Amino acid sequence: MRILHTADLHLKEYGDERWQALEELVKIGGKEKISIFVISGDLFDKGTDAESLRPQIRQIFSGKSFKILIIPGNHDKDSYRSDLYFGEDTIILNNSLPFEYKKARIIALPFQPIGKEEVLRKIQALKMVLTNDRKNILLCHGELLDSFFSRKDFGEEGKERYMPFKLSYFRDLNIDYVLAGHFHTSFDIKRLENGGYFVYPGSPVSIAKKETGQRKVNLFRLGEPPEEYLLDTFHFQEVRVELDPFKSESPLELVKKHLENLHLQAKAILTIKGYINSKKAKITETELVNQIKEITKGRCAEEDYQFRDIYSILENDLFKSFMDKLEQAGYEEKRAEEMRGLAIKAMMEAGMREAEL
Repeated sequence: MRILHTADLHLKEYGDERWQALEELVKIGGKEKISIFVISGDLFDKGTDAESLRPQIRQIFSGKSFKILIIPGNHDKDSYRSDLYFGEDTIILNNSLPFEYKKARIIALPFQPIGKEEVLRKIQALKMVLTNDRKNILLCHGELLDSFFSRKDFGEEGKERYMPFKLSYFRDLNIDYVLAGHFHTSFDIKRLENGGYFVYPGSPVSIAKKETGQRKVNLFRLGEPPEEYLLDTFHFQEVRVELDPFKSESPLELVKKHLENLHLQAKAILTIKGYINSKKAKITETELVNQIKEITKGRCAEEDYQFRDIYSILENDLFKSFMDKLEQAGYEEKRAEEMRGLAIKAMMEAGMREAEL
């Protein structure tokens, strides 16, 4: 029995990149012959999105060879009234009543605006519904306080705590898997004291620019460890280029080379640092930026140009004298680069002071 686990798609519009990620997950579910597709909260970005997209959700979540299990998250906690229909293969778990399927008993702890003490009480109360003759799986949406994180890991949630809990809350509970949602940035697995697994799969599509890198989902066989499954879905990718005026490769070619490795589904967050020698490269700062913009058209979500033309420094007699002595000293390349960089910064600072006078 195979289970596909994701969370935090934050659907907003039909047919956009987030919707395409959902279609990709459903396709993977069929290809990998899964039995259950788990969405651990925040399928929708807000209640109005759930309302407008429900007809399309019914279509994509019907006629499948697997069950779709959904729990509410903090963004869509009010979207799943019992009278609403989300598709013939869809089961909404918005209470603690267990759902049994083959060798699994699945319990939900959907998002509620409660603090640590109340969360602990609810988790401990799960003892009443856990079983010894099946694998126990808990679905939850909230903030694991044991994780090392920054606020960016939770999307655009601000500083508020969302249903916070600790791994110790699951102590002495016969839970084999905690399939969680709310943590956006990366795939994260932690072991429970009883030997079970706690899993944040991360968002299967980049929701914010700070969520960089190819996205993943949790695809595993019941009774075995969770496994990362790499997705071909939209994501942001950091591309950092360091220009070096002492190397023969042209600045534009270097940028092109870095972009060659950009995933087809990625938008680059491009940062270009370092220095150019406009005389040697036969190109000005403005011309270089314009040419880079031409080759990155439609491929970048953000561009940050931090490089500088240091032609005047490189042609300075004092700097040339320094370079001659540096070459004669016979330093290793890395050390020589460091010393060149220090000399360039010192001369730039001296030039700025002179200009101020």
